[in-house]
Amino acid sequence: MINALGLLRQRRFLPLFTTQFLGAFNDNLFKTSMVLFATYTVFNDAGQEANFNALATGLGILPFFLLSALAGQLADSHDKARIIRLVKTAEIGIMAIGSAGLIAAKLGHVTAGLSLMLGAVLLLGIHSTFFGPIKYAILPQHLRPCDVLGGTGLVEAGTYLAILLGTVTAGFLVRLPVGWTIGAVIGFAVIGLFAGRQVPPAPREGPLLRLNYNPFTASWRLIAATLHIPRLFLAICAISFFWTIASVLIIVFPPLVKNVLTADEQVASAAIAVFSVGVALGSVIINTMLKGNISARYSPMSVIAMGGFVVLFSILSRNWTPAAAGQLYGWTGFLAQPGAIPILLTLLAIAVTGGMFVVPLYAFLTTTVERDQTARTVAANNVVNAGAMTLGSVAVLGITALGATPENMLLLVAGMCLVSAWIAQRLHRACD
Repeated sequence: MINALGLLRQRRFLPLFTTQFLGAFNDNLFKTSMVLFATYTVFNDAGQEANFNALATGLGILPFFLLSALAGQLADSHDKARIIRLVKTAEIGIMAIGSAGLIAAKLGHVTAGLSLMLGAVLLLGIHSTFFGPIKYAILPQHLRPCDVLGGTGLVEAGTYLAILLGTVTAGFLVRLPVGWTIGAVIGFAVIGLFAGRQVPPAPREGPLLRLNYNPFTASWRLIAATLHIPRLFLAICAISFFWTIASVLIIVFPPLVKNVLTADEQVASAAIAVFSVGVALGSVIINTMLKGNISARYSPMSVIAMGGFVVLFSILSRNWTPAAAGQLYGWTGFLAQPGAIPILLTLLAIAVTGGMFVVPLYAFLTTTVERDQTARTVAANNVVNAGAMTLGSVAVLGITALGATPENMLLLVAGMCLVSAWIAQRLHRACD
């Protein structure tokens, strides 16, 4: 991984890394600001908060399900650097719409404000759908084969560090006038466009494709052309279970912090930041362990450990001493509680093991197919991931309606980790 850091000095990698970093930062800055506003200002019920978070998650996922096939076709048949520039230009307009929602909500037009913000989330999902296949598929085109795993790990680590900074920044800006948040999201979108313009050309490799614009037939054909290959089927299934787990955690976490740990926005922001640091650390650790070799041999035990830490997190949450009625712990008050450090360390461990599980699988997808098929392979993965995450979101809504608490939902996550481990073990035995 130390050698992989040298990629940050090279134009074949640094502009892409910077563009992805700024995009993840800005996306998370806006979404976290919206979720914190809705959770702590608009709603006062754990069920409503979970439902809003599930709706926001679903809107962000929907474009992956409908448009990933088209995104993969475009990336494999056109210059990927040109698509990056177009996508980053669109981000500026999307953030303007989200900013209008923030202004409306702050002025008391809550319904209109939330509608505009959710619309921006949907558009950000479209933005990510078209950028997603490129950020992985471009790596084998620009990097040497021995650098692809390191580059993938750096992209993943950078993404979660960006999430960390976006989360912390949102927790800070939420207490300032709304103009600060608006200036930040639009400003970073502009900077991201300038970074994207520096990405070296990445023209298509292979014959020009005849594009299928029907989202349903295109998705079906893309999946059928990918999942019949056993190694890709197993890798995509393992990644999809991971993101289903992630979608459940994303939905239940803000209500859990507020209603179980009885903590305020800054604690919620800091806890998400700890999670982001953990995934970045996991990306670095697994790169070091594998020494640049792309293999799933550590993935089964990583996700089993993740499930064990999720169970521990649930136990610690049940034994937490809540704040006085009507009160929420601030950061200082939260840390003063005897269970605070174990909770944060357990959350960090969940994230580290999660990063160790998923990074080699993404590198596996982009290096075991022909270069002119990498974007479509990643796109097929995104379609299946989106479907899995949607099912996870719907399951949260249904189980929450039956009265399940956030700490009980964590046990469902732990069970899903075992399924992911089984799939990853099959992949390891078949391909390593």
